Amino acid sequence: MPSRLGTIRLPALDSLAWIGGLATLAAVGILEWPVAAAIGVGHLLSHQRHLRLLREFGEALGEA
Repeated sequence: MPSRLGTIRLPALDSLAWIGGLATLAAVGILEWPVAAAIGVGHLLSHQRHLRLLREFGEALGEA
């Protein structure tokens, strides 16, 4: 999405659905909001790290 501050990249559709499920559980009261937020941030950070590792692995293969 273009904006005045730059480009905003949304997570993949499956990640958005997963986060939406967490938000629903928190809204219903099954999970507390801080717990749902911590789980969601942890999920996004681990996914980001996984993608970075795959990119670095691909670059290493390209150099070989």
